Order: sequence, then structure tokens, then C-alpha cells
Amino acid sequence: MKLPELKIGTKVAKVPIVQGGMAIRLSTGALAAAVANQGGIGLIAASGMSPEELRYEIRMARAFSKGIIGINIMFAAKKFAEMVNTAIDEGIDLVVAGAGFSRDIFALGKESGTPVVPIVSSVKLAKISQRLGAAAIVVEGKEAGGHLGTDQSIRDIIPDIVAAVDIPVIAAGGVLHGQDIADLINMGVSGVQMGSRFAASAEANSAPALKEFYLKAKPEDVVVIHSPVGLPGRAVRNPWAERIMEGPVPPNKCDNCLKACKHNFCIIRALSRAQQGDVETGLVFTGEYLPTIEKILTVEEIFQQIKAEVAAI
Repeated sequence: MKLPELKIGTKVAKVPIVQGGMAIRLSTGALAAAVANQGGIGLIAASGMSPEELRYEIRMARAFSKGIIGINIMFAAKKFAEMVNTAIDEGIDLVVAGAGFSRDIFALGKESGTPVVPIVSSVKLAKISQRLGAAAIVVEGKEAGGHLGTDQSIRDIIPDIVAAVDIPVIAAGGVLHGQDIADLINMGVSGVQMGSRFAASAEANSAPALKEFYLKAKPEDVVVIHSPVGLPGRAVRNPWAERIMEGPVPPNKCDNCLKACKHNFCIIRALSRAQQGDVETGLVFTGEYLPTIEKILTVEEIFQQIKAEVAAI
């Protein structure tokens, strides 16, 4: 089997792989550039960054790659529109938006000619996205890491969504190996989004302690927590995850970073602690099949492995 190209708007990725936008600061310019250099689409996770920091990361990615660079941003973030406008002002290639659904973002994309790619988990939102002008959609199943919009498997929801829209459909959730990609492409998707495999890469902007923690995870360690965003989230069990699963841990200080916050804990600070290597009191978001990852690889090695696996099918 040969991997097809992935076209989003006027941009064509030689390899139909989108690197997930993992916050806080796991997906920065270095990771996005490395993925873009391999022919995929690299995403910078803008959530939790300042506009100045996002500009820096976009410029850094551009300095190291001539490939396709986009951002991923949570609709739930209070600075959502400001961050999208910042990225557009920097000439970003596309905007991927999740953790809620925004109708306003399509006007921003249309005005600047920037492709907008919402993350959805239902036929209804897929159709609305197409009607509003989405260039493509990312469809996430229950296997995905971070915030979840469904309890259904990606393989169960993809057929109906592919049949319902005419824009490119990018499957996300549980995609780690060449066989996963081949199966989903045979189901009609145009490409895939991979998060966990790139979180466990050499170029991911996380402390060595977090990457080591990924490799120690067992299937029974993957749990679902309730996020202050108002959605369930998939994470790795650790003392912090167990604590917030038992009940609220209200923050002593609020940075007022979300449009609407449940205040059961501070998600920005918890994710930042994990990114910095605190795997005891940090929130470690992950996909369902993280425990199948056995080694930290470079982005180049990941692409080589996937291409070899696909070629063998």
C-alpha cells in the first residue's frame, strides 16, 4: 500500500499525517517543524501561550522548515480569538480548533484565506462545519487523548461522517502504527492525526521525566478525568489524577484563562507541571493506546517506521 497525499485548501502534505497539537507546550515550533520536514503537517499547540510566545514559536518553525505549519487552539480558551488572529497575522498555514465548537472562527479564516479545521465527533457537527466553510475536519474517537467529545470508537463514527461530507476527513484517536493508518484510509478518510506517538518523540518539548513516564504506562493506568473545560479528558493515572478523580481541588489562584471553568482544578497549571517533568502532581493527557509505545523515537524514525509498515501491507 502507498500513502496518499493530503490536501487542505491549497496546501498539500506529501504524507497524510497531522501531528496533534498537544498542550501545554509539548507541541512547539521544533516538533511542528520536524513533522513538516517529513512531509506531514506540524501543529503548534497555542493553548496556554501568550501571543508573543506563539509568534516566536511560529517564526522558529518557519526558520527550520518550509513545510506545512499550523496551530491547534482550544475554543474554551479565553484568548481563543486573539491567538487565532495572531497566528493568521504570522501567515500560519491552517488553524485546527477543538475543546468546543466555534462558528466565529470560520469568518476569521475566510477573511484571511486561512484554512480552518475544526475537531468534531459527530455527523451533525461535521455537516455544520462543511456548511460554515471548513477546509477539512478532524474526527476524534474515544481513543484520543486530552478532551473527548464522544464515547464512540473512531472506527464506528468514521463511516457515517465520511458519507455525510465532501471535505477531507482526518481521523484521530488510537492511531499509532501503519496498520491503523491503512485501515482508516481504507474506510475513506483523507488522512490521520497522531498525538501520543509524537508526544513520545525526541522533539516533543517535554522533560525527560515525562517521556520516561509515558513508557512506564500500562493499559490499566489510562483513565478518564473530568476537566474544568466541561469535557471528559483521557489521562495517565498518577497521584494527581487519582486526587482529582476523587473530588475537586479548587485552585488557590485563578489565571482566568478559560471562557467557562468548573474550577475543580487548574488545568493549565496541572498540564504545565507535567510538561516540566512533575509526573506526581501534573496532569498527563494521553491517548488510549499509549502503553503500546515502547521507545522514544525521533520524528524521522517515526515516519520511516510508519512508511515501512504501510509498504508491507
